[in-house]
Amino acid sequence: MSATCRSVSAGRTITIFAICASPARQPCARAADMTRPSPWWHPSVHEDRRPFLLARARIAAAIRADFAARDFLEVETPVLQVSPGNEAHLHAFATLWRRPEGGTLPYYLRTSPEFAAKKLLAAGEPRIFEFARVFRDRERGTTHHPEFTMLEWYRAREPYETLMEDCVRLLRLASNAGGISGFSFRGRSCDPFAEAERLTLVAAFARHAGIDLSRFLAPPGHEPEAAPFAEAVAAAGIRTAPDDTWADLFSRVLVEKVEPHLGDGRPTLLCEYPTSEAALARPTVADPRVAERFELYACGVELANAFGELTDPVEQRRRFEIEMAEKARLYGERYPIDEGLLEALEHMPEASGCALGFDRLAMLASGARRLDDMLWAPVEIS
Repeated sequence: MSATCRSVSAGRTITIFAICASPARQPCARAADMTRPSPWWHPSVHEDRRPFLLARARIAAAIRADFAARDFLEVETPVLQVSPGNEAHLHAFATLWRRPEGGTLPYYLRTSPEFAAKKLLAAGEPRIFEFARVFRDRERGTTHHPEFTMLEWYRAREPYETLMEDCVRLLRLASNAGGISGFSFRGRSCDPFAEAERLTLVAAFARHAGIDLSRFLAPPGHEPEAAPFAEAVAAAGIRTAPDDTWADLFSRVLVEKVEPHLGDGRPTLLCEYPTSEAALARPTVADPRVAERFELYACGVELANAFGELTDPVEQRRRFEIEMAEKARLYGERYPIDEGLLEALEHMPEASGCALGFDRLAMLASGARRLDDMLWAPVEIS
C-alpha cells in the first residue's frame, strides 16, 4: 500500500511517500507518523528559517559592538545557581550535583543572570552585560520558550532612566541590523524610530481600565489590601474571584486591559510599578509606594524589564520571604534565598539593571512570526 503524506512547516509543504504492506487497507502506522511537521533540522525547514537566523546574528553583533563602544564589559556567569530567583510566579528547572566525595547538592538552572551579575557589581565592575542562556519552566508559546537568551546589562552609579535611553537605542540598532524599518506582530505595528511613550502604571490603569490605581497603593513596609481593589476591578467589568490576592487583581487588569494597547504605533516605557510588584527595585523618591521599575513594549510584546536596583539586604530579604510564602501557597514549593546575594548587597553600589528578551527583539526586528524561528536549535518536545 502506498501512502502519501503532506507535511507543512515554516511555510513549506513536503510530500513524503511511504510504502507499507497493511492488510485490508488499514491505516499504516509509518504513514501516519509521516504526517507530523518536519523537524527544525530538516534542510527545507532550515532553508526557510535561515534568513531570520542570519538577522539574529547581525543584531547580536550590532549590540555587542554598541556596548563595547560604551565601555561595557561582556561577562559570563554560571547557569547553575543555588537559587533561581525568588518571585512567586517564576518557575525553574531543578537538578542535583553529585559531589565526587559523595552526596548531592540541589541546584537550579538560572531564570536570569541577575544574582551573579549583582555580585560582580559588588566586586567592583562598573558596567557589564551578558547574552545569557536562561531557563523557565511552564513556558511554551508564540513568544515563550523553556530555554532562551536574555540580554542583561548593569550600570553602577547611574540612574535607571539611563536604561530607558539604552532600550530605545537597542530597538533602533536591532531594526537597522535586521533590515526592518518597522515592527509588525499580530496585527499591531510599531515604529522603533519614533519617540517612545513614557507611561506610568497609574496613568495606564486610568486610561485603559478606568481604575484609579493610586487609591489602592500601600505605604512603604505594608502590603496593599485586596478587598477594596477587587471592588474597583469588578466595577470595571473585569472578573474577580473570592481568593484573589492584590497581585492577582493587578496582573489581570494589566494583561487584559493595559498590555494589548502598549507599543502600538510607537514603543512604550511602562514605568513606576507598585512597589509590591517590584521585588528587586528600590522605591522612587517622589512616591515610595511605587518603584523604579519599567518595562519596554513594542507591538503589545513585552521586551524588557528594568530596575533601579534595591541594595538594602534587610528589605530584600523581607520581600523575598513574602514572595516565597505566596509561591508556597499557590504552587506548594519555594526556592532557597541566595544568602551570598544578600551579603553582596551590603557592598554593592547603587546601580540600575535591565533584562531584555533577545529572541523576542530579534523576532520583531527580522520580521519573524514566532519565537521558534529565531532559535538556531529549538528545544525538541516530543
